[in-house]
Amino acid sequence: MLTGKKILLAVTGSIAAYKAAFFVRLLIKAGADVKVVMTESAKAFISPLTLATLSKHPVQSDYFKKETGEWNSHVELGLWADLMILAPLTANTMAKLANGICDNLLCATYLSARCPVIFAPAMDLDMYVHPTTQNNITKLKSYGHMLIEAEEGELASGLYGTGRMAEPEHLLEYVQNHFNKQLPLTGKRVLITSGPTYEAIDPVRFIGNHSSGKMGTALANAFIKAGAKVTFVSGPATYYPAPEKVELIKIQSAKEMMESCASVFDDVDIAVFAAAVSDFGPKEQRDQKIKKSKNSLHLELIPNPDIALELGKRKNKQFNVGFALETDNEKSNAKEKMKKKNFDMIVLNSLNDKGAGFAHDTNKVAIFDRDNNEVNFELKSKAEIATDIVYLLSTKFNS
Repeated sequence: MLTGKKILLAVTGSIAAYKAAFFVRLLIKAGADVKVVMTESAKAFISPLTLATLSKHPVQSDYFKKETGEWNSHVELGLWADLMILAPLTANTMAKLANGICDNLLCATYLSARCPVIFAPAMDLDMYVHPTTQNNITKLKSYGHMLIEAEEGELASGLYGTGRMAEPEHLLEYVQNHFNKQLPLTGKRVLITSGPTYEAIDPVRFIGNHSSGKMGTALANAFIKAGAKVTFVSGPATYYPAPEKVELIKIQSAKEMMESCASVFDDVDIAVFAAAVSDFGPKEQRDQKIKKSKNSLHLELIPNPDIALELGKRKNKQFNVGFALETDNEKSNAKEKMKKKNFDMIVLNSLNDKGAGFAHDTNKVAIFDRDNNEVNFELKSKAEIATDIVYLLSTKFNS
């Protein structure tokens, strides 16, 4: 969720400074690039070596290195960050920041930062509720900074009350929510169908296709990065998104996929029909395995539910996206499919293009919308194609 984000963590001299180690680990695990600046008094509570090891960056606390005279640029550090978070922030350093007092590297870096600032106070109960502290909190908030309220619990003094720095997991959640608010599809619900469907002939055999689920999974990951909540309905595929990141519904047949999609469709904002649904299924499904014989086997096939067509008829607020895999008259067939199934956008790929189609890691697509716009892409990885699709969709959906 924080891949590529540059986080500057400022640690001050509180017993809660030990939590900084856990917080740095969580940020790194979430994909962030983390640098740490700390006050001299913070070193009494946690070693700079610990934070440097976890962050994989030197920890800075002095204006210059006494041994070499090399200057630690607070300006460069402040401009580097996408977000500065002061955690824990003591009453002492809070008072300095609120009033522009600059007597250490951390304060100088704060005054140089042009990024958003989050602060998480940590102090004893009486200090936290004191009017001076509350005035300083109000001042920092008036500068546009975001407060993570201190939590209630047992304090270092032995008292019980408000003053504990928020737990690292809560800090991480706040940071993620901060960046998620900037994402184009934050709060939007997305339904994605993916993979093949298997239409049972008997308990052993089925009618299916070679869809691997790669494209659907790539789309799910791209939507998640754009801030959306994804419901992922998939047939028996090789690839699925991480189950903790989506609502994953596994099905077998087209009928089961129809039922699952219909149950959530009315609540979604975007529906992407990327599954390779079997067009036909056996009229009768045998309860027992069909024994091999020298005689011909005759199967009567009947049409499966057309999921995109049926849900297209029910469309209200939804932005529906379809996929067309064609072998001839590709563009005209795709546009006709878009009209027939009430899609707002359709993604065309051709089995005639080398490196496109089932099971490949790459794809080559053209995208059409209802306004007769056409965008063509060169052969790319399916992850890149998914990002392109989500970007185009988000610009149309939010226009």
